[in-house]
Amino acid sequence: MITGLVRILIVCLLASLSRECIAADGKRQRSILVLEDADFRSPFYSEIFAGIRTAAKQSGRSPTVTYGESLDLARFPGPDYEESLVGHLRTKYAQRPIDVIVSIGVASAKFLQRRKQEIWPGAPVVYGFVPDLPETRALFLPDTTAVFARIRPAQLLMAARAVVPDLNRVVLVGEAWKNPLTYGQWKQDFAAAMPDLEVTDLSGATLREVRDHVGSLPARSAILTSAMYSDGEGTYYSPASALARVAEKANRPIIITSDTFIGRSGVGGFLLLPEMIGREAGEVAMRILDGEAPSSIVPFGGDNVKPIFDWRELRRWNVDEANLPSGSEIRFRQQTFWEQYHWHATIVASVVLLQALMIAILLRERRLRFVAEVEARQRMSELAHMNRRATAGEMSVSLAHELNQPLAAILINAESAQQILLSPAPDLDEVRDILDHICRDDQRAAEVIRRLRAFLKREPTERRELDLNTMVGEVFRFLSVQALTHDVELVTEPSAAEIRVKADNIQLQQAILNLVVNGIDAVAHLPDKRRRVIGRTGLADGNQALVSIADTGDGILAERATEIFKPFFTTKAQGMGIGLSIAHTIVEAHGGRIWAENAPSGGAVFHVSLPLAAPR
Repeated sequence: MITGLVRILIVCLLASLSRECIAADGKRQRSILVLEDADFRSPFYSEIFAGIRTAAKQSGRSPTVTYGESLDLARFPGPDYEESLVGHLRTKYAQRPIDVIVSIGVASAKFLQRRKQEIWPGAPVVYGFVPDLPETRALFLPDTTAVFARIRPAQLLMAARAVVPDLNRVVLVGEAWKNPLTYGQWKQDFAAAMPDLEVTDLSGATLREVRDHVGSLPARSAILTSAMYSDGEGTYYSPASALARVAEKANRPIIITSDTFIGRSGVGGFLLLPEMIGREAGEVAMRILDGEAPSSIVPFGGDNVKPIFDWRELRRWNVDEANLPSGSEIRFRQQTFWEQYHWHATIVASVVLLQALMIAILLRERRLRFVAEVEARQRMSELAHMNRRATAGEMSVSLAHELNQPLAAILINAESAQQILLSPAPDLDEVRDILDHICRDDQRAAEVIRRLRAFLKREPTERRELDLNTMVGEVFRFLSVQALTHDVELVTEPSAAEIRVKADNIQLQQAILNLVVNGIDAVAHLPDKRRRVIGRTGLADGNQALVSIADTGDGILAERATEIFKPFFTTKAQGMGIGLSIAHTIVEAHGGRIWAENAPSGGAVFHVSLPLAAPR
């Protein structure tokens, strides 16, 4: 039972596979035969064939094979060659059915008109690369269609007048001018467009004669070309090679007719586009293969002619591009730097502009910062000046006392001198000694006033090198009067070596003065032995100047150590809380650092570190 079922399944499977194989074998490959006038090896016909194959591939419905045959009737005319050609093609394609024939050129159309029934009697035909003329349509067989491709004589003349605006003579070169199925009635077309045009027809001349003639043409001339296959003396050329030999001698612009000539010789013109000619004919052939009847496809003119010019030749002949036909394409144009590198230039320019913008912003910020720093220094200078005046106001009683002592001594000494001088025999030595005392007391009073004036003097901020020992000593001497009033001992312990820093003398003095005043206030209420403020100078870390102001007071509470330099923070009943803040601001503006700590032996120590001046 099971064996029987297996056999049945195997038979069904084999039957199914057999049907698929039969179906696959029954699907025949479609075929196109391309017949062309000349030689597939030439660039023009090679591009036509490539266009037909491209159209066949793009159809994509069924595999299509494309055959090609070069009739080469231009180089091998005569009934004997044609008869042998018919036999060859009949034998060659006896076992290869042809579904569609694509005929390229007038000579191929004539051949099919005469011999198609002998070789491919049932194959439909698509005519390509033929002009739309009554004489050409008369060649078409039944059940055919066509895609026309033609350059009209008027288009050649239009291109020539664009290149030579004052044109009055044209020279015709190439065999096609003799063929009415190529350019038709060109004489009537030229006469209608330019009645006074002089025409020199060299279509029947040999290549040697053509070369001799085109080398000495008048200035207002142009050369109109068509395909040349022979030099007329037994040597055959490809059209491109023949035209290149003409261009070697030509002294006037050459108007060409094929896209394959551009860049080799000639300035340009209305050019046939062979790849487009092949593509258009191939697309019609594929429509027929897909089931359309050729008679239902009306022959039409293809989009296969376009005005194209060589930029190098335009420059050679000084042609204004504005004179060229509308829609002209310019090839081989030497691109400008911007055309070649516009993306690179755009990126570089964008980066440069962005950098310039960033630099401008940074410069603006730097300028604003500089202005802000200047204003801050000015405000700091004003605040320091006000602080000095306030300090001087607090010291007014002490200063008055300091001045009263020398002034009172001067008065007493002066009165004593007067009494001595009233005696009959005054003691001049004693008078001289009294006068010395008066001078000394006067200098003492003057020194007090000088220090006060220097302290209160307001000068522009200026940083210069100064000796730190000298500056600290001046501050202590200035505050000696106030210290004396509070019965506080001021002691300086300067460094043995000179310490030079770069700073504003007035501002730095103000910072140190505030620290010393703060120390005096800290010890003023203490017993006599603890009323002492010490100023020390030295070096720290080898490259930093250090000023330390130490007192013997009660020290700094730990929770307030970080707050004492904040503005308006004070522990004094009458204080404003700006002295230490000003000192902090001045020191930091000079690139230094200020901090406070409690001394192990008691009291507080304020440290100021500043960068040393660069060695000279």
